[in-house]
Amino acid sequence: MNVEFSRVPACAASLLLASALLSGCGTTPKDDIDPNLTPEKLYADAKEEAADGNFETAIKRLEKLEGRAAGTVLAQQAELDMAYAYYKTGEKAQALAKLERFMRLHPTSPALDYAYYLQGLINFNDDLGIFGRISRQDLSERDQQASRDAYESFRQLTERFPESQYTPDAKQRMNYIVNSLARYEVHVARYYYRRGGYLAASNRAQRAVQEFRTSPAIEEALFIMVRSYDKLGLTALRDDAQRVLSKNYPNSPYLDPNYALADKPWWQLW
Repeated sequence: MNVEFSRVPACAASLLLASALLSGCGTTPKDDIDPNLTPEKLYADAKEEAADGNFETAIKRLEKLEGRAAGTVLAQQAELDMAYAYYKTGEKAQALAKLERFMRLHPTSPALDYAYYLQGLINFNDDLGIFGRISRQDLSERDQQASRDAYESFRQLTERFPESQYTPDAKQRMNYIVNSLARYEVHVARYYYRRGGYLAASNRAQRAVQEFRTSPAIEEALFIMVRSYDKLGLTALRDDAQRVLSKNYPNSPYLDPNYALADKPWWQLW
């Protein structure tokens, strides 16, 4: 799934900015920024820098804006924009910290749905980098804590804001994450099986079946359970797993008794 996110969505920005303009910005303390520069102008400059890809410069201006417009809705928008800018510069921890602070301090904000969405998006990172592409590693082969965190953010969004403009995309990403988590369990089960850890393999495959019943990865999980139980001499469990596999996947290639579970290790590049 390739979705391009090049800027903070206009809807969330306009909601807060409109409120700020209606409510006023209060007094602005002096600092090292031109005292004649209004918070609105400072915000506009920051947005222009971000639009040009100068996110570090935008962050500096937003930090000044957050201080000068403290207590206003415009300052809230600056927090969200800073989180997005940190995300674009690769500062994941900083971005998440900003969003967590925003959610804690502004639980009734009209942009809370966007905050949850951005939080999920930051953790939902399927850019594996050059090493991942060379080794043909996919998202399911890495530690899945970030995926679980992303799922939780998207779940909060979809349950609390079902009518949000971000909810349809969040649901698609949740489905992707579920399948990724299932593939991860199967990946680990396959790893144990190839190394003779049949009990560990059967346990991880069973976990995938129990937690991710609708994922396509369950087909292979059942197959690993069948083979692992057979190696362990647990014929009753083997036959039960075989029966479930045959019933749910009658055309599965895994039903072939000669099917070999011997795909390449993750580090083999050819």
